[in-house]
Amino acid sequence: MKAFFEKLTGGEDNEVEFETHMGNDAESYEQWVEPEEDEELLVDVYQDQDNLFVKTFIPGVAPQTLDIDITRDMVTIRGQKFKETGVEDEDYFQRELSFGTFSRKILLPREIDIDHAEAHSKDGLMTLVLPKVDKDRKSKLQVRSN
Repeated sequence: MKAFFEKLTGGEDNEVEFETHMGNDAESYEQWVEPEEDEELLVDVYQDQDNLFVKTFIPGVAPQTLDIDITRDMVTIRGQKFKETGVEDEDYFQRELSFGTFSRKILLPREIDIDHAEAHSKDGLMTLVLPKVDKDRKSKLQVRSN
């Protein structure tokens, strides 16, 4: 538990102060930590010569129910995992699966061409293919006379 408080407070000396103000029981700790509204998706972001790729697991979520917003420099993924019905709370021995809304905003390291972006899903793994904007590309512009 000591390592947790050191990370949380920035040092060993603050652990005593934390316990003094918050108490040492789980109930006080739960009140101190604010629950997040949405579960945050874990993602991989990588690139090749022409594209940025964003991968995330979304098992149990129908791809058509996802809300994916893209701009030239950001991707936002939102969705919801629905809880299984028909099982009473007292009938569970163990409950680890998470349900509810999830979201993730990803600031991209390069600008992308939003008109040619694609999303694919297979076996719960979603991959976004985001073509990079080539800022170094040059073209000659001819001046026309009227």
